[in-house]
Amino acid sequence: MDIYQVAIRPLLFNLVKADPEWLHQQTIRSFNWLSQTGSYPTASWLNRRLQKSLCLYDSRLEQNLFGLNFPNPVGLAAGFDKDGVAANIWPSLGFGFAELGTVTFHPQPGNPRPRLFRLPLDKAALNRMGFNNSGAAAMAARLAGEKHHFRSIPIGINLGKSKITPLEAAAQDYFDSFRLLKDLGDYFVVNVSSPNTPGLRSLQDATMLSAILELLQSENNSQKPIFVKIAPDLSWEAIADIITLAKTYQLAGIIATNTTISRDGLKTQVIEPTGKSPQSEAGGISGEPLRSRSTEVIRFIWQQTQGQIPIIGVGGVFSPEDAWEKIIAGASLIQVYTGWIYEGPVIVRRILTGLLSYLEESGLNSISEAVGLEVKTKA
Repeated sequence: MDIYQVAIRPLLFNLVKADPEWLHQQTIRSFNWLSQTGSYPTASWLNRRLQKSLCLYDSRLEQNLFGLNFPNPVGLAAGFDKDGVAANIWPSLGFGFAELGTVTFHPQPGNPRPRLFRLPLDKAALNRMGFNNSGAAAMAARLAGEKHHFRSIPIGINLGKSKITPLEAAAQDYFDSFRLLKDLGDYFVVNVSSPNTPGLRSLQDATMLSAILELLQSENNSQKPIFVKIAPDLSWEAIADIITLAKTYQLAGIIATNTTISRDGLKTQVIEPTGKSPQSEAGGISGEPLRSRSTEVIRFIWQQTQGQIPIIGVGGVFSPEDAWEKIIAGASLIQVYTGWIYEGPVIVRRILTGLLSYLEESGLNSISEAVGLEVKTKA
């Protein structure tokens, strides 16, 4: 019996009706405690229990991509651990990698509250957090003191533009963050696709994005893998332009996709805390409403690149079927966030178990053989 589904989630979501952001902060605080106190008997015992319950190790799930070893293809998406305060705990929760951030060069409080809402009828979330974080320097100081603890899985760092930085100075802003953090992350992500920082999505324009990528690569002496994270709402032409830039600047890959500004097909009529409809609330939608579109984008990138550019697929992953769909469409790795909130921590092990079943049914020996399988079969 899944106690999270049966008892914990109904209690928090329906009876207590805990504020999503408050609940997120309490969760991060608990994980931070576990990260910091792993040598204490109680914390060590809890970590062992988590690993026994939530981790699954199988060589068929392992991959070596852009010079990094991934024990499994399921990662934590950016946005959950914004300041990297729980970096040590993600391996114990079964993840094959984790992405910290989004972090900006300047510390910033984010947008006014309330700014995070559940849409249970749609198994979705609406957020307009606005890159609230303590800044790149604070993250660098924290990770520098903990680096040796959490390298059992790759750790990515998602970089965003500070709200106070003008768009014309965006490249320097990303550069300043990267310079502080470049030795502390295993890979980096240029986030130009959040809908919650004014004008940010305009940085997906080829000219503006190329300025950012050129400056970052000029500082990238260690050849750290750099990704760009794109919006699901881009046209195919705009995505094709980004693919060209990814090749030009030798990016490690593309993350598809961020949240959507589309409100099509939502069942939720009113967001309870505000009394307004989702259509009248600013922010990005994540979760099930994003699933199909993010998979379409993954498929398009795979087809356009003939599988030559690695893709991290994110958006609406709740089950093994969702993960498999994205992998056979072309994603080498997948990430979860909203699905993790709705399904609970056991989701990672459940997805991995399901992926192994899919491999067996397909007669495949490794997850890497499944990447792009759908497109290869139709070719």
